[in-house]
Amino acid sequence: MHTSTKKWLFTKISSLILIPLMAWFLVNFVSIYDKNHSQITTFFSEQPSKILFSLFIVIAFFFSALTISEIFEDYLHDEKIKNVANKALYLFAITIPLLTILSIYTLN
Repeated sequence: MHTSTKKWLFTKISSLILIPLMAWFLVNFVSIYDKNHSQITTFFSEQPSKILFSLFIVIAFFFSALTISEIFEDYLHDEKIKNVANKALYLFAITIPLLTILSIYTLN
C-alpha cells in the first residue's frame, strides 16, 4: 500500500473515531463548564472519563498531525524544511498528549 493511501486511510478512520469522542467531550464539557475546581478534578479522576479523554486527546492529535503534514506536503517545496516541520509536528503530537495524559492520571 502506498504511503499517501495509508495516510488517507488513517485520516478517515481517525475522523470516524473522533465523532463519538467529540460528542462525548462536548456533552461533558457543557455539564462541567460552571463547576468549581474540585468537581472538575473529580470528573477527570473517574475511570471512564480518564480513559475516554485520554483516547480523545491521542486520536485528536494524531488526526491533526496527519492533516497538518498533508498541508506541509502540499505547500512546502523545500525538502529540508518539510522534513524539519514534519519532525517537529510529530514530536509535538506525541509530547502534548503524553503530558496531558500524565497530568490527568496524577490527579487526586
